[in-house]
Amino acid sequence: MMKLYGAPGCGSAIVEMMFVLAGEQYRWVNVEGFDAPGPQRDALLELNPLGQVPTLKLDDGTVVTETAAIALMLLDAHPELAPPVGSAERPRFHRLLIWLVANVYPTFTYGDYPERWTSGSALELRDSTNRYRQQLYLWLESQFGAGPYVFGDHISLLDTYLAAMISWRPRQAWFEQNTPKMYAIALKVREREDLQEIISRNEL
Repeated sequence: MMKLYGAPGCGSAIVEMMFVLAGEQYRWVNVEGFDAPGPQRDALLELNPLGQVPTLKLDDGTVVTETAAIALMLLDAHPELAPPVGSAERPRFHRLLIWLVANVYPTFTYGDYPERWTSGSALELRDSTNRYRQQLYLWLESQFGAGPYVFGDHISLLDTYLAAMISWRPRQAWFEQNTPKMYAIALKVREREDLQEIISRNEL
């Protein structure tokens, strides 16, 4: 069985939701505390030299990292979890998927641990990444239609990102006020009965 290394409240929650939507079995390996020296981090570093979650170990021992790479891997077997190949929405799905991990994710990489990246004011770095992330989310909001999901009536793997991200900075109250379409999509995903255990365990 595939092993998914993650920690509560982190990006591994997104992949867990993807696996449930795809109906794929996996074993959850909790490496909470991975971002500090210790056995959890040591175990993770053996698989992923960046020491990041999610990290996925396939049945044959292959290691896959990055949520977008895992999403694309799942789509090989579950193409229904994205707009159809050849449709106008398919390249838009790819764009938004990569856009999220290329633009939003780095603001957490540097903003969550600002003391690692600057000898100056760590607070200033966190504040600036927080402000930039808000600008990114405002642009993302402009890309959404009437819902109920990102691509209309059919849920996609992209929707799982929103379900997790509204719990992260700048937190749910900001999303509800400033990005109501994104907020509504996230809540729609969170209503699914099959995702309740993951949402509860990750305190989303």
